[in-house]
Amino acid sequence: MSQKLMDNSVMCENVINVNGVDIAYQLHGNPLHPTLLLIHGLSTPLTGWPKTMVAALVAANFQVLLLDNRDVGRSEQLDHFPIPNMGWVVTKLKLGLSIKTPYQLEDMMHDVIALLDALNLAEVHVVGASMGGMIAQLMAIYHPKRVKTLTSIMSTTGYKNLPGIDKNIRETLMRKPASKDYKDQADYHIKKWQVIGSPDYPSSETDLQQYVASMLQRGITVKGTIRQMLSIMAAGNREDALSKLDIPSLVIHGDRDGLVNLAGGKATADAIPRAKFKVYPGMGHDFPVELIPSIVDDIVTHVNTHLGDRA
Repeated sequence: MSQKLMDNSVMCENVINVNGVDIAYQLHGNPLHPTLLLIHGLSTPLTGWPKTMVAALVAANFQVLLLDNRDVGRSEQLDHFPIPNMGWVVTKLKLGLSIKTPYQLEDMMHDVIALLDALNLAEVHVVGASMGGMIAQLMAIYHPKRVKTLTSIMSTTGYKNLPGIDKNIRETLMRKPASKDYKDQADYHIKKWQVIGSPDYPSSETDLQQYVASMLQRGITVKGTIRQMLSIMAAGNREDALSKLDIPSLVIHGDRDGLVNLAGGKATADAIPRAKFKVYPGMGHDFPVELIPSIVDDIVTHVNTHLGDRA
């Protein structure tokens, strides 16, 4: 399905089977422009990217590719995979033992590469947030020729000894919605975004309600979230592989991020040769509306600096 926009760019939405999984995606902007791929995080469909951010990137003369990762949004729910006992999973991890998961972050990365193949996109500029940053890092590690530039936002390297989740955030995330009723689901997710969000840039109740509604309507499930979370929990340390990258890289992080500590961003920037590191004071684990213009400018400047680096 395609829709022509006022600026003669096109918004195309489709679901395609790649890597054995149905993956939903959207293309915004002029297909003749360089492509920016945006990959979002845990249990966050493509509507988690602020509309103003996508529009600004299109206005900066990029085609923007968004996708729903497997197990979220309109992409396939992999319910044929059993959910392991989470208590046993946590115990094994504390003992330093490996865990068996329905799939790994590498599988999600291969979904993205297969999508690029299907869309005949040989090389893209990759922007990943949180878990999406981990997937973006893996793309750069395993398929460096497909990644023209890398931007890793509010993410980390997989090194287990980095500071963990803030206690109050962990307690909030461990709670369950009161029921499957839409209002209870929405209330849970609004509370989640309130506690992980930016302390210096709090979102209004109305904005959060609209934001959460856009994601719930697209599709978030408990089992899908658990399967994605298990892939993060099972991931290894990428620091050694990141140290071998020769890809222009930008790392962005907020100094008030209680979900993925600032140390994760610093470790990422330290690991990647010549990576630029931008810290936003007061920013948590979200994209505050007040900071979107600056974040977009950081990304656009980074990408435009390296547009002609490779043919």
